[in-house]
Amino acid sequence: MNKVILADSQAIFRAGTAKVLAMDEDLRIIAQCSDLERMYHAIATFPNSIVLFAASLRPDFDRLHMLLETTGSRGIVIAENTENTSAYLQQGFRGVVFRNVTSPALADCVRRVAAGDTWQPPQVMHPGSPEEDMVGTRVRDRLTPKEMRIVALIVQGCKNREIALRLKTTEQVIKNYLRSIYDKTGVGDRLELALFTIHHRVLAQAANEVGNRLEAEEQATSPAVA
Repeated sequence: MNKVILADSQAIFRAGTAKVLAMDEDLRIIAQCSDLERMYHAIATFPNSIVLFAASLRPDFDRLHMLLETTGSRGIVIAENTENTSAYLQQGFRGVVFRNVTSPALADCVRRVAAGDTWQPPQVMHPGSPEEDMVGTRVRDRLTPKEMRIVALIVQGCKNREIALRLKTTEQVIKNYLRSIYDKTGVGDRLELALFTIHHRVLAQAANEVGNRLEAEEQATSPAVA
Protein backbone atom coordinates (compact mmCIF):
# COMPACT_ATOMS: atom_id res chain seq x y z
CA MET A 1 0.00 0.00 0.00
CA ASN A 2 1.46 3.34 -1.09
CA LYS A 3 0.74 6.30 1.18
CA VAL A 4 -0.24 9.57 -0.50
CA ILE A 5 -0.22 13.08 0.97
CA LEU A 6 -2.33 15.53 -1.03
CA ALA A 7 -1.66 19.26 -0.62
CA ASP A 8 -3.60 21.95 -2.52
CA SER A 9 -5.42 25.09 -1.46
CA GLN A 10 -8.26 24.34 -3.91
CA ALA A 11 -10.68 22.17 -1.94
CA ILE A 12 -12.62 21.07 -5.00
CA PHE A 13 -9.44 19.93 -6.76
CA ARG A 14 -8.33 18.02 -3.65
CA ALA A 15 -11.69 16.29 -3.54
CA GLY A 16 -11.50 15.36 -7.21
CA THR A 17 -7.95 14.06 -6.92
CA ALA A 18 -8.82 12.04 -3.83
CA LYS A 19 -11.80 10.52 -5.66
CA VAL A 20 -9.57 9.45 -8.56
CA LEU A 21 -6.80 7.97 -6.42
CA ALA A 22 -9.23 6.19 -4.08
CA MET A 23 -10.19 3.94 -6.98
CA ASP A 24 -6.68 2.41 -6.98
CA GLU A 25 -6.39 -0.32 -4.34
CA ASP A 26 -2.62 0.20 -4.06
CA LEU A 27 -2.94 3.88 -3.11
CA ARG A 28 -4.13 5.27 0.21
CA ILE A 29 -4.54 8.98 0.92
CA ILE A 30 -3.39 9.50 4.50
CA ALA A 31 -3.50 13.30 4.64
CA GLN A 32 -5.14 16.19 2.80
CA CYS A 33 -3.55 19.58 3.40
CA SER A 34 -4.82 23.03 2.46
CA ASP A 35 -1.63 24.96 3.26
CA LEU A 36 2.13 24.59 3.55
CA GLU A 37 2.43 24.14 7.30
CA ARG A 38 -0.06 21.27 7.28
CA MET A 39 1.83 19.72 4.38
CA TYR A 40 5.20 19.99 6.14
CA HIS A 41 3.69 18.46 9.28
CA ALA A 42 2.14 15.58 7.30
CA ILE A 43 5.44 14.82 5.55
CA ALA A 44 7.25 14.69 8.89
CA THR A 45 4.49 12.54 10.43
CA PHE A 46 4.13 10.04 7.57
CA PRO A 47 7.56 9.18 6.12
CA ASN A 48 8.00 7.17 2.91
CA SER A 49 4.98 8.77 1.28
CA ILE A 50 4.13 10.12 -2.15
CA VAL A 51 3.53 13.87 -1.75
CA LEU A 52 1.28 15.33 -4.42
CA PHE A 53 1.38 19.10 -3.97
CA ALA A 54 0.29 22.20 -5.90
CA ALA A 55 2.99 24.56 -7.11
CA SER A 56 0.52 27.38 -6.39
CA LEU A 57 1.17 26.83 -2.66
CA ARG A 58 4.59 28.39 -3.37
CA PRO A 59 6.69 26.28 -1.01
CA ASP A 60 10.37 26.85 -0.31
CA PHE A 61 11.49 24.24 -2.83
CA ASP A 62 14.90 23.73 -1.22
CA ARG A 63 13.33 23.15 2.19
CA LEU A 64 10.69 20.86 0.71
CA HIS A 65 13.21 18.82 -1.26
CA MET A 66 15.38 18.36 1.85
CA LEU A 67 12.35 17.30 3.92
CA LEU A 68 11.35 14.76 1.28
CA GLU A 69 14.88 13.36 1.17
CA THR A 70 15.07 13.14 4.97
CA THR A 71 11.75 11.28 5.26
CA GLY A 72 12.28 8.99 2.27
CA SER A 73 9.32 10.50 0.45
CA ARG A 74 8.85 11.49 -3.19
CA GLY A 75 7.28 14.66 -4.51
CA ILE A 76 4.92 15.14 -7.43
CA VAL A 77 4.18 18.72 -8.49
CA ILE A 78 0.72 19.84 -9.61
CA ALA A 79 1.72 22.58 -12.06
CA GLU A 80 -0.53 25.21 -13.56
CA ASN A 81 -1.41 24.46 -17.17
CA THR A 82 1.00 26.99 -18.71
CA GLU A 83 4.08 26.18 -16.61
CA ASN A 84 7.34 24.63 -17.78
CA THR A 85 7.56 21.18 -16.17
CA SER A 86 11.27 20.54 -16.77
CA ALA A 87 12.31 23.02 -14.07
CA TYR A 88 10.57 20.96 -11.38
CA LEU A 89 12.22 17.73 -12.50
CA GLN A 90 15.61 19.46 -12.46
CA GLN A 91 14.96 20.42 -8.84
CA GLY A 92 14.70 16.75 -7.92
CA PHE A 93 10.95 16.17 -7.79
CA ARG A 94 9.93 12.80 -9.16
CA GLY A 95 6.91 13.80 -11.21
CA VAL A 96 4.89 16.69 -12.63
CA VAL A 97 1.26 16.81 -13.73
CA PHE A 98 -0.74 19.72 -15.04
CA ARG A 99 -3.87 20.82 -13.21
CA ASN A 100 -5.93 19.69 -16.21
CA VAL A 101 -4.44 16.17 -16.07
CA THR A 102 -6.81 13.35 -16.97
CA SER A 103 -7.79 10.84 -14.29
CA PRO A 104 -5.94 7.88 -15.89
CA ALA A 105 -2.76 9.92 -16.34
CA LEU A 106 -2.88 11.15 -12.74
CA ALA A 107 -3.22 7.62 -11.36
CA ASP A 108 -0.48 6.38 -13.71
CA CYS A 109 1.86 9.16 -12.55
CA VAL A 110 1.41 8.32 -8.87
CA ARG A 111 1.88 4.60 -9.51
CA ARG A 112 5.04 5.19 -11.55
CA VAL A 113 6.58 7.47 -8.93
CA ALA A 114 5.67 4.99 -6.18
CA ALA A 115 7.54 2.33 -8.17
CA GLY A 116 10.67 4.50 -8.25
CA ASP A 117 10.29 5.98 -11.73
CA THR A 118 9.94 9.60 -12.78
CA TRP A 119 7.01 11.08 -14.66
CA GLN A 120 6.36 14.10 -16.80
CA PRO A 121 3.38 14.86 -19.05
CA PRO A 122 3.79 12.62 -22.13
CA GLN A 123 2.21 15.27 -24.30
CA VAL A 124 1.85 18.91 -23.40
CA MET A 125 -1.54 20.14 -24.52
CA HIS A 126 -1.55 23.88 -24.20
CA PRO A 127 -4.81 25.05 -22.65
CA GLY A 128 -5.29 27.37 -25.59
CA SER A 129 -5.38 24.55 -28.13
CA PRO A 130 -8.31 24.58 -30.61
CA GLU A 131 -9.88 21.43 -29.14
CA GLU A 132 -9.84 22.78 -25.60
CA ASP A 133 -11.20 26.18 -26.65
CA MET A 134 -13.95 24.61 -28.75
CA VAL A 135 -15.28 22.50 -25.86
CA GLY A 136 -15.08 25.31 -23.32
CA THR A 137 -16.60 27.86 -25.69
CA ARG A 138 -19.49 25.58 -26.65
CA VAL A 139 -20.44 24.89 -23.04
CA ARG A 140 -19.96 28.52 -21.97
CA ASP A 141 -22.29 29.71 -24.73
CA ARG A 142 -24.97 27.17 -23.76
CA LEU A 143 -25.14 28.33 -20.15
CA THR A 144 -27.45 31.16 -19.16
CA PRO A 145 -26.07 34.06 -17.04
CA LYS A 146 -27.78 32.62 -13.94
CA GLU A 147 -26.34 29.18 -14.62
CA MET A 148 -22.87 30.64 -15.06
CA ARG A 149 -23.16 32.34 -11.68
CA ILE A 150 -24.00 29.00 -10.10
CA VAL A 151 -21.04 27.34 -11.87
CA ALA A 152 -18.74 30.08 -10.59
CA LEU A 153 -19.88 29.49 -7.00
CA ILE A 154 -19.64 25.70 -7.36
CA VAL A 155 -16.00 26.08 -8.42
CA GLN A 156 -15.42 28.18 -5.29
CA GLY A 157 -16.68 25.24 -3.23
CA CYS A 158 -20.03 26.71 -2.20
CA LYS A 159 -22.88 24.44 -1.14
CA ASN A 160 -26.45 24.84 -2.39
CA ARG A 161 -27.58 26.74 0.71
CA GLU A 162 -24.79 29.31 0.39
CA ILE A 163 -25.41 29.68 -3.34
CA ALA A 164 -29.11 30.27 -2.69
CA LEU A 165 -28.32 32.94 -0.10
CA ARG A 166 -25.83 34.72 -2.32
CA LEU A 167 -28.14 34.66 -5.33
CA LYS A 168 -31.18 35.53 -3.21
CA THR A 169 -33.23 32.49 -4.13
CA THR A 170 -34.10 29.07 -2.66
CA GLU A 171 -32.17 25.81 -2.50
CA GLN A 172 -34.83 24.09 -4.60
CA VAL A 173 -34.34 26.64 -7.37
CA ILE A 174 -30.59 26.02 -7.26
CA LYS A 175 -31.17 22.26 -7.50
CA ASN A 176 -33.38 22.81 -10.55
CA TYR A 177 -30.71 24.93 -12.20
CA LEU A 178 -28.04 22.34 -11.41
CA ARG A 179 -30.00 19.63 -13.23
CA SER A 180 -30.03 21.84 -16.32
CA ILE A 181 -26.31 22.61 -15.94
CA TYR A 182 -25.46 18.90 -15.59
CA ASP A 183 -27.40 18.16 -18.79
CA LYS A 184 -25.58 20.89 -20.71
CA THR A 185 -22.12 19.90 -19.50
CA GLY A 186 -22.60 16.14 -19.49
CA VAL A 187 -21.49 15.68 -15.86
CA GLY A 188 -23.16 13.79 -13.04
CA ASP A 189 -22.53 15.84 -9.90
CA ARG A 190 -21.09 19.10 -8.55
CA LEU A 191 -17.57 17.69 -8.17
CA GLU A 192 -17.47 16.60 -11.80
CA LEU A 193 -18.88 20.01 -12.77
CA ALA A 194 -16.12 21.84 -10.91
CA LEU A 195 -13.37 19.66 -12.40
CA PHE A 196 -14.89 19.96 -15.88
CA THR A 197 -14.82 23.74 -15.52
CA ILE A 198 -11.24 23.81 -14.24
CA HIS A 199 -10.10 21.60 -17.14
CA HIS A 200 -11.51 23.86 -19.86
CA ARG A 201 -9.75 27.20 -20.13
CA VAL A 202 -12.51 29.26 -21.74
CA LEU A 203 -15.12 28.02 -19.28
CA ALA A 204 -12.78 28.43 -16.30
CA GLN A 205 -11.98 31.99 -17.35
CA ALA A 206 -15.65 32.85 -17.73
CA ALA A 207 -16.47 31.35 -14.30
CA ASN A 208 -13.62 33.29 -12.72
CA GLU A 209 -14.80 36.57 -14.23
CA VAL A 210 -18.37 35.96 -13.08
CA GLY A 211 -17.13 35.02 -9.60
CA ASN A 212 -15.13 38.24 -9.37
CA ARG A 213 -18.15 40.29 -10.44
CA LEU A 214 -20.29 38.58 -7.82
CA GLU A 215 -17.80 39.43 -5.09
CA ALA A 216 -17.57 43.03 -6.27
CA GLU A 217 -21.38 43.35 -6.29
CA GLU A 218 -21.63 41.88 -2.77
CA GLN A 219 -18.95 44.23 -1.45
CA ALA A 220 -20.68 47.22 -3.05
CA THR A 221 -23.98 46.38 -1.37
CA SER A 222 -22.52 45.47 2.05
CA PRO A 223 -23.06 48.09 4.75
CA ALA A 224 -19.93 49.99 5.66
CA VAL A 225 -18.33 49.09 8.98
CA ALA A 226 -17.74 52.08 11.22
